[in-house]
Amino acid sequence: MDHFLHPQQPEEVNFEKVKYEKKDMVATVTINRPEVHNCLNFQTLREMTRAFELASWDDEVGVVVLTGAGDKAFCTGADMKEQNNEILDRPRNYYKWMGAFIEAHEKLKNIGKPTIARLNGITVGGGNEFNMNCDLAIMADHGYIRQVGNSHGSVAAGGATQWLPLIVGDRRAREILWLNEEISPEKALEWGLVNEVVPLSQLDDAVDNMAKKLLNKLPECVRYTKEQTNFWRNLSFNLTVGHARDWLSVHTGTYETYEAMRAFNEKRKPDYRKLRELAAAGGSSEHLWGAPMTNCNECGAKDLPESFSHCGVCGAPLAK
Repeated sequence: MDHFLHPQQPEEVNFEKVKYEKKDMVATVTINRPEVHNCLNFQTLREMTRAFELASWDDEVGVVVLTGAGDKAFCTGADMKEQNNEILDRPRNYYKWMGAFIEAHEKLKNIGKPTIARLNGITVGGGNEFNMNCDLAIMADHGYIRQVGNSHGSVAAGGATQWLPLIVGDRRAREILWLNEEISPEKALEWGLVNEVVPLSQLDDAVDNMAKKLLNKLPECVRYTKEQTNFWRNLSFNLTVGHARDWLSVHTGTYETYEAMRAFNEKRKPDYRKLRELAAAGGSSEHLWGAPMTNCNECGAKDLPESFSHCGVCGAPLAK
């Protein structure tokens, strides 16, 4: 029975990509894909949403911990294999994927209980957005935090563009978002991206200690304090994320995204200069083979890419 009065318990759920555990009034949601650095595919996001919902309903849960499996990565954002195989050639599918991403964020943000990000390794892209969605964060000292959108064909508008200025300040947010450099644990602590940095061997104890402090507070007061302190996060996120979902869906079909995705698969850096040189020379940096502006005088095919020298339908030379 699916009811808020009788939420499913960990032994009753049937998750594949997420582990849901409960002990001593603390629910732990673990992204369980260590073989791919706990990146987020559609199924993982849906299971995270459900886990957050169960924790929200369960009166035996007072604190929620979000972490990743293993000791290499907390979460590295979107699953690039899924993006390449199921979204790149049909950009409209990104709208569906990001819908699941937003839903997971909303369930976490509105969970009604304090949340702790247990950063057990590298925290990249959408992974850092889930880190920032949590109320508090404790980081192991062997990892780093990084946003990568401007280097990998996207924009970090699923929380990072909205929340980083609030957390670290405007100039530091621009540095993180625009330069895409690794933020060390020491810098993350100094800038306020995390509350505490500890050796990996001490991470569980530090998280447990934080959880116990939170449990030793009045639950209704904590819930409403969370709602009030979420005001600016909610305002910035809710005013922009719908627009971002639409824009990113359209942008997924551009040459920028294609080149970035191809570079990722080929284990190289995107050819940033080529895109700029195309535009500077008056060409189309928005389309893979140039803008669809050419017609074939032989077979009448229309809207062929302007860089084609021969018709893609009949093979005839194209007049330039």
